[in-house]
Amino acid sequence: MRIVVALGGNALLHRGDRPDAAVQQANVDRTATGLAALAREHELVITHGNGPQVGLLAMESEADPALSAPYPLDLLGAQTQGMIGSLLTRAMHDALPGQRIAALVTHTLVRADDPAFARPTKFVGQVYSRQLAEELARKRGWRIALDTTGWRRVVASPAPERILETETVRELLSGGTLVICGGGGGVPVTADRDTGALSGVEAVIDKDLTAALLAEDLKADFLLILTDVPYVYQGYGTPDQRPLLDATPQELRSGGFPAGSMGPKTEAAARFVEQTGGLAAIGALDAAHEMVHGRSGTLVRPDLAG
Repeated sequence: MRIVVALGGNALLHRGDRPDAAVQQANVDRTATGLAALAREHELVITHGNGPQVGLLAMESEADPALSAPYPLDLLGAQTQGMIGSLLTRAMHDALPGQRIAALVTHTLVRADDPAFARPTKFVGQVYSRQLAEELARKRGWRIALDTTGWRRVVASPAPERILETETVRELLSGGTLVICGGGGGVPVTADRDTGALSGVEAVIDKDLTAALLAEDLKADFLLILTDVPYVYQGYGTPDQRPLLDATPQELRSGGFPAGSMGPKTEAAARFVEQTGGLAAIGALDAAHEMVHGRSGTLVRPDLAG
C-alpha cells in the first residue's frame, strides 16, 4: 500500500521534555524503529508536526537583540522543516540501510481571506501556567488558550488548499524514495491573484489536514495519524471516557472533539476516507505497524451503508 503517515509533535518532544536537540534525536530514533517495519512492507510518505519547535524558534527570534523585527512564522516553519527533516532522515537511514530517503521543504497554498486568521486555534510552543501565559500574552501580543495540561500560545491555522510540491513528491515515490515532507503543515503561502507570486503568511497550518490533502492527491491507500493516545476517546478526561475502536466519518464528526487537539485529526481522517474511499487510523506513535494491520488505534472506514 501507499501510506501517508502524520507524526504528532510527540514524535520529537513528549510533554514535559526539555526541547534539547539530543532529546529530540532520541525520540525520533525510537519513532524510526516503528516506521521502518512499515516501510519494509509499504510505500511511505512521512509528514510531521512542528508546534513545540516553531514556538521555541519564535520566542528566540523575538528575544534576539540583533533583529529589527522577529522572523515571521512562515520562515520559522521552513526552518523547522529542515531541522526535523534532517533528524528523521538520519534516523530512517540507520533503520533502513540502503533505502533512498529525501526530506523536502514544501509550501502549502492557503486563502488570504480564510476566516481562521481572525480565530487563532493552533497551539505552538511550550505549556505555561495561566499567570505566566497571561503575562507573556501582554508582553508579546500573543493570543493564548487552554491546552490539555496548561496554557499555550495559539496562532492562525488556515485550511490547506494545495501542496505546491505534490508532483515532485510523486516523482520521488515512483523512483522508490521514502519521502519526508509537509512538515508543520507546510510553509503557508498565498498566491497573488494576478501574477501568481507567492507570499508567506503569519500562520501554522494543521499538519493532519495537510497530510489528508497530500494523501488524497497522491492516491494513497491509507492515512495514519500518530499521536500520544492509543485511540480517539469519547468523553476524553471524564469518568465516561471510552475508546472508539472504529467509526465512519459522520460518526467522528458528531463526536464534538476540541479544535485545538483531537478535532483536526478526526476531521483529517474523515475527509480522506470520504474523498477516496480509503482507510485512516488514529492512534499511538509506537503502534503504527499494529494500526495498519487492525490491531490497535481507531479505524476510520467508509460508511458502506450510506
